[in-house]
Amino acid sequence: DETLRLVRPEFVNRISDSVLKGLLDALLCDRVLNDEETQSLRTKVGADKARDLIDMVRKKGSEASSRLIAAIRNVDPQLSKDPYVRPHLPCSFLPPLRLMSDGF
Repeated sequence: DETLRLVRPEFVNRISDSVLKGLLDALLCDRVLNDEETQSLRTKVGADKARDLIDMVRKKGSEASSRLIAAIRNVDPQLSKDPYVRPHLPCSFLPPLRLMSDGF
């Protein structure tokens, strides 16, 4: 997906490990990632984890990419408001993701 390709460098440089864990939980819950993919990503560290997450989701197509964008908005609103990232993250009409921290 073109949107994720455009934000990839900033995402990789700015994302924290705790936010990445939240994204993995959200994408697992939303069935964008399966258990094996999530576990594989959890073994990576830092920028490699962020790169592999974006690349894995991009390969799954536009719906999966839209779900990751929605998850970024939910898990890290500050990153989605970044002046570089914001113009590349279109408003999503997808329903909010149910996050593990929401008790689901």
